[in-house]
Order: sequence, then structure tokens, then C-alpha cells
Amino acid sequence: MKKYFLIIPLCIGMQFLFAQQKQVKKPDGGTITTAYIDQTVKKLMDTAVVTGLCIGVVNDGKPVYIKGYGYKNKVLNQMNDTSTCFYAASLTKVVFAYIVVQLAQEGVIDLDKPLYTYLPKPIPEYDNYKELAGDDRWKLITARECLDHSTGFPNWRNPDPNSEPKMKIYFTPGSHYSYSGEGLMLLQMVIEKITHRKLEAMAQKKVFKPFHMTRSSFIWQPRFESNYANGHGIEEDTIKKDRYKEAYGAGSMETTIGDYSRFISGLINKKGLNEKYWNEMFSPQIAINSNTQMFSLNVADTTSANKAIELSYGLGVGLFKTPYGRAFFKEGHGIGWVHYMIAIPQQKTALIIMSNSANGESIFTELTQKLTGITIPYKWESYVPYRSTVKLTTEQLKQFEGVWEGPEYTATVKLVNGQLMVEAPKVNLPPTHLYTQNDHHLFLRIMEADFEFVKGPDGKFDKAIADDEGQHYELKRIK
Repeated sequence: MKKYFLIIPLCIGMQFLFAQQKQVKKPDGGTITTAYIDQTVKKLMDTAVVTGLCIGVVNDGKPVYIKGYGYKNKVLNQMNDTSTCFYAASLTKVVFAYIVVQLAQEGVIDLDKPLYTYLPKPIPEYDNYKELAGDDRWKLITARECLDHSTGFPNWRNPDPNSEPKMKIYFTPGSHYSYSGEGLMLLQMVIEKITHRKLEAMAQKKVFKPFHMTRSSFIWQPRFESNYANGHGIEEDTIKKDRYKEAYGAGSMETTIGDYSRFISGLINKKGLNEKYWNEMFSPQIAINSNTQMFSLNVADTTSANKAIELSYGLGVGLFKTPYGRAFFKEGHGIGWVHYMIAIPQQKTALIIMSNSANGESIFTELTQKLTGITIPYKWESYVPYRSTVKLTTEQLKQFEGVWEGPEYTATVKLVNGQLMVEAPKVNLPPTHLYTQNDHHLFLRIMEADFEFVKGPDGKFDKAIADDEGQHYELKRIK
């Protein structure tokens, strides 16, 4: 217990130490200052309404800049720091993949041996996989195909058996990329059967202890209660914290920016893997020709746009070509949680971004470009850039106040604590922030809704042209 309490000041001290470093190297060999990182992060967070975020930078194979920004809980006015536990979402998958590759290196599992051969009964005889009965392609699924997302499974099955995507095999395993958490869950079941050990125990032995990840676990730990973050929605509402009681290799991990930066540093330095198996993990296993990362079960939905950067999947990580060497990367996405990690082993550099804000993804493309000089495959990842806003005076904002009536609904606009709010009960729109793109154009973030306000002969706004998710109509001021 005494040792644990020493960890928190140590982590806070790390934040201070890393924040004092003056220069950080970029993959092209150039440098940026830590002040530049600070200014860039804060400006983007403010512009895009990103509630909280943490940054980790790796140079020469070790963390050199780690810092927390914004709120871990905005309602309680609590701030993030480098020891704040974040829900890792799908960043968990990289840790899980590393464990499996280590088991392959030890000869415990063969990456290319069909998984059913390790089990005492056929896969369809397990409760979670009964729907696979009648399709013998389950006999083709290997650990490699689970890790490179080519099992043919959906990402997650629909609990309604009459709806898509069902738990079935949508294409011949190994023939096509389609992101699948279900594939990793099958693989977890197999390795736990083989080793007779639970995933959390394996993670502690193979990852968390060797990498000194003292505030990381696949299962919620009581010690995390002292410093953890909540997710935040688009409107910066605080989202209830999930505390996982079981380990899921596809996404149950809690970690900190410091812990995960140490883990990525270890991967860059080939810690725990020999040359053969390190290359297995970080070499292309399957080319990606889908238009988007998610929802790519349709093998006919293809594009050649990814060839230029040689977009592909390794074992647990995505891969693409940069001017400075091949990068490996991974995203994380949950309700109120979004993360991005990119590393270039050839340069021994990495950037880790963890955000407890649903708006975080909107700055990932620009933030990564500014801090590394690399353009990520943001279109494939479905990252939509933030919309810029301007700050107007109180008098300017007051011009929009009033009741606006249209054919579909009546909207009431009010100025509350210096922020415009709109409410439309008829269409179930609660009081919601309106953002100013300029002095006459406003928009919502929670949906595709824009309002172009038009002044009448008296110089006051008397109508608004609404673009509401593709529908155009006119709202008139009635009060």
C-alpha cells in the first residue's frame, strides 16, 4: 500500500519533467519545441471543443514528453494528469496481439493452425458460436486471421438474430480485411483454453509488469478509483464510467498515457520478441482495399486508393508507408472515448493521443500532421475534421435570440452563460449548443444542422435558412 502512494507523485513529477524538455524530434529528423506541442494541443482542443486529452511522444525508443490536458470530469472540474486512468477501448487490441505473438514465439500456439484443433469440441458447439453450424468455413480460421481481421466475422454481432450483422462468416477466412472484435474474442477463448490461464493473468506477467505499467489492467482495479477519467459526449456531457469485471482482449483495458507510452516504446525496441516474431507482428499480413475501416464485410466494396500508401494490417496493428519508413498504428473508439497511436520503428518515434472526448477524433488528423509531419489515412478511418468557429461579442450573439418558426418545428434560441443554446421540443431537441461559424452562420455539432441567418430591411435578423441533415427550409422569427 505504501508503494502505491509513491506512484502518484512520481507520475506527476514525470509530467513536470517531460514538460520541461525543450526539443522533440519528428520522424523527418527536424525538431519541434514542447511549447509548440502545448500551444498546438490547447488551440485545437479549444477550437474543436475537446474536453480532455493526453499526449505521449516517443523519441529514440523512449518516452520524452507525456502530458495530460483538459478535464477528466468536467462537471466536477477535475483535471487530467499523466496518472489518470483512461479506458483504452481498442488500444487494448495491441496488447492482446502482443501476448498472442509471444505465445506463438514460445510454441504455445501456431499462428497458422486452425483454431478448432486446439479445442475439445467443434466451435459451433460453444454457446457463442452456435450460429456457425452448417458453414464449415469455421475450420479455416487461424490466430493470424483473428489478428489481421480477416476471419469473415462482423465487428460485433447484432443481439437480434433477425437483424444484420448476424454471427456468421461473411467471406472465406483469410481472403479479405474486415475489422472484427468478434475474431479476437474467439482467439481469447482459445488461448485461455490452451494455457489454462485467464487473460488478465497473462497480461500481468507478459506486459504490465515487464513494461512497468503499474496503472494498467484488463479488469477494473480498486486502486484506479483515486484517479480516473470519465468519457464526455459531443456536448461535453459526462458519461457514466464502465468498470469491467472480466477481461476482454478486444477492449476492456484501463491504462494511462504514461503506461501506454512505455508499452509502445517497448514494441519499438522489440522487447519480448525475437526478430522473427517481431517481423511477423509488424509486417503486412493482408492488404486493405476497403473504402472504410469499419463495416467492410462486403467484399465487392473496394477501392484502389489505399495502394499508394500500401495500407495493410499486421498482427493487431494497421500499417502504411510514410516517407520515413513503414508506420504501425491503432485507433480506439468508445462512447466518449477516442484514441490514436502511430509509431515508426525505423525512426524509433511514436505519438500516442488518448482523449476522453467524443470530439477528439476531429483533431487527430491535424494534430498528427503538425506533430509528426505525417498524414494519416483519415478518410479510410472516417475521421471528420472539426468545424472552425469564431468568437462573437455578447451583443452579436443576442441578435440570434428569439423564437424561430418553420414547417417542421419551432426553435427557441437563448443566450445562456455567454453561449447560444437552441431548443426544439417538437423534434426532441433538448437545449443544445449552437456554434458560430461567422457573424451570420450557426451550426450544431450533434447533428448535421446549419442555419444561415438573414437580416430584414430594419437590419435585424428576421429569418434563417435551415439545412437540417440535407433538408432545406425557412424559419421565421415570430418573437
